[in-house]
Amino acid sequence: MLSVTLVLIVSLAVSLVAFGFFETAAPNTLTITSGPEGSAFARNAEQYKKILAKQGVTLKILPSDGSRDNLGKLANPKVAVDVGFVLGGEANSTAAENLVSLGSVSYQPLMIFYRGQPKHLLSDFKGLRIDIGPDGSGSNSLAHTLLASNGIKPGDGTTYLDTLSDDTVGALSEGRIDAFFAMSDSTPTAVIRQLLRTPDIHLFNVTQADGYARRFTYLNKLQLPKGSLDFGEDIPSEDVQLIGPTVELIARDSLHPALSDLLLEAAREVHGKPGLYKKRGEFPAPLEHEFRISPDATRYYASGKGFLYRTFPFWIASLIARIVAVVVPVVLVLIPAIKIVPALYRWRMTSRIYRWYGALQRLERDALNPSVDAMRREELVRHLDHIENAVVKIVVPPAFGDLFYGLRGHISAVRASLLAEPSFLSIPPTANDHVKDADTRPTR
Repeated sequence: MLSVTLVLIVSLAVSLVAFGFFETAAPNTLTITSGPEGSAFARNAEQYKKILAKQGVTLKILPSDGSRDNLGKLANPKVAVDVGFVLGGEANSTAAENLVSLGSVSYQPLMIFYRGQPKHLLSDFKGLRIDIGPDGSGSNSLAHTLLASNGIKPGDGTTYLDTLSDDTVGALSEGRIDAFFAMSDSTPTAVIRQLLRTPDIHLFNVTQADGYARRFTYLNKLQLPKGSLDFGEDIPSEDVQLIGPTVELIARDSLHPALSDLLLEAAREVHGKPGLYKKRGEFPAPLEHEFRISPDATRYYASGKGFLYRTFPFWIASLIARIVAVVVPVVLVLIPAIKIVPALYRWRMTSRIYRWYGALQRLERDALNPSVDAMRREELVRHLDHIENAVVKIVVPPAFGDLFYGLRGHISAVRASLLAEPSFLSIPPTANDHVKDADTRPTR
């Protein structure tokens, strides 16, 4: 019985260790949903891929139509994706249930290019042909929100279009469209640069930027300084005010903590540099908008990477973390279990002996009954012989010898009590009595 118990405890411990070891393993493959080819999102994903590869983690890049498409993929459990770039203002209550933010990584300005007479308000675009980008893009979503806040809605004469990115400049120059809403999550950077250098195409100056930033809390007021894109050609020729959300690194809440740290390390390397709209070290930052900041990201921003991942390469740190995570709980379980084993063993040994005391007590009570005759006493003696024969066959360790010989002594005492009755002494001894006398000798 004891050996079976020990086998069960050891088997359980081994099973827990094996299960925990494999379950706590940090994956060495991640999938990120980025954006169209040539977009800022796609370029950032490629940089992440190179950085993570140095740690032995493979980053798979899943192209998309932009921010809203990324959010849809992340919210859909049937799509194999772990993390993605999402613009502020895209979330809804359903999508946010199983998603967390690792923080904001950059600003994403909205650039509105148009042809014709200077325009000062977004309401001036009413009734025009506007390219707001493809469905699923950040520019499409934000354009609908901003135009609606200016009273511009489908059916009022305004036409919404989606031209191919390689035809956007031509469409705007030739008058096939009147305005183009561009965000680098879905618009190739080369197209934006070409638009900035094309004569007769203007970049809209959002003079009400402060108002939009107050009205829509996920928007930020940004400024593109005069000449900042090209000092020689003075592009832009004046300070231009822009608005735009921040880009958040959104992940499923099942993301492994070690991979969360690696992603934030990559984000710090990619987005921590100074730029037109940001200061050095400004990103990544735990700016909470529609998505809650994950506990792992909160810990990272407070204290950085864990000690193991700061000290060792990723795969070694992951291995040590898995061992600690599995072995410590198992040891905590085994220590009480091991303490129970001696008590269980003693109980098992003593139960082999004490179980005969009940039968011995019943036999003695019968013997003390005044109505018991000589024939009944002889029957009781034979019953006592049976008990003694069974007890002699018990195998116990030397440590329990006191209990064993104590039981033998009590059997002898009961026998003496039975044989001491005058009516019983006249009965000649049987062959069993001689055998029993021999059996009372100490056994090993």
